[in-house]
Amino acid sequence: MSSTFTTISGSSRSLHVQAARSLARSIITGDLPQGKIIPNEMALCVQFGISRTALREAIKLLTSKGLLRSKPKLGTTVIEQANWNFLDPQLLDWMDGLQQSECFYQQFLGLRKAIEPAACALAAINATAQQRIELSNTFQKMEEIAKNFDQQRWEEVDMDFHRLIFLSTGNDFYLPFANVLATIFKSFINHSSQEGGACIEEHRDIYLAIMAGKAEKARNASRFLLVEEKHRLPH
Repeated sequence: MSSTFTTISGSSRSLHVQAARSLARSIITGDLPQGKIIPNEMALCVQFGISRTALREAIKLLTSKGLLRSKPKLGTTVIEQANWNFLDPQLLDWMDGLQQSECFYQQFLGLRKAIEPAACALAAINATAQQRIELSNTFQKMEEIAKNFDQQRWEEVDMDFHRLIFLSTGNDFYLPFANVLATIFKSFINHSSQEGGACIEEHRDIYLAIMAGKAEKARNASRFLLVEEKHRLPH
């Protein structure tokens, strides 16, 4: 194992988070292989330039996300990928920019295909009056941006639109996916939007179906938006 880490700096409160991020990215890329013991505490403290207290907090943070497991006298081991908490917004944020992003975006699209059409159908049935007002205001912004397309503004409002749908399902188990969207959605859209396209008509169909309370139309409109051909992703 030849992983090396850059000395980190900043406020003492953030040092353990920076160390956790560096370790997490090494785990995700395979520089710290699954099933292997990571470098010992003293070596990591020297490489990061942090105290044992900060390092132990970093290890504790990664343990809570399912990446590491510590055992007395045996050391700290990288856990198999099947146990990683991929719905953790912080972990998703740490993944951004890695070479594996293409694969993660493809998997994220697969997750959206599995759950988002159902979320749209539920939103058509369960969205409150206030949520429908918020969705309407958000879609109006989308229309304005689509007329004079601006990628950065579109990413923001598109994320808000889809996040509102999850929040409007009336099902608490969909709420974590709203947080996942807030973490990864903008980078996903920036990467996958076809030639900077807004797909405004597809979003309009989803919006109108939800506002009209038509669950199946909302479900089908969402499925149409999420077809592979509308995204610059590897197959």
